[in-house]
Amino acid sequence: MQTSHDDTTFTLEGKAWSNAYPLEELPKWLAFYRHQKERFPKSGNTYDADIAALQELADKLGLPDIDQ
Repeated sequence: MQTSHDDTTFTLEGKAWSNAYPLEELPKWLAFYRHQKERFPKSGNTYDADIAALQELADKLGLPDIDQ
């Protein structure tokens, strides 16, 4: 999983897909993937790469961690 960003958007890119979102929604998406991991424990490590990539971007941008 990879992320990139500009002044207004960030892109989350997997092997077969990518999507761009408004930068202010990054904390919302990080929380979404964390909750998915909690809600669906049988998914194993499916969401780990998404969470790690989004957390790294949030840290890089200095965004507050609103939802652990």
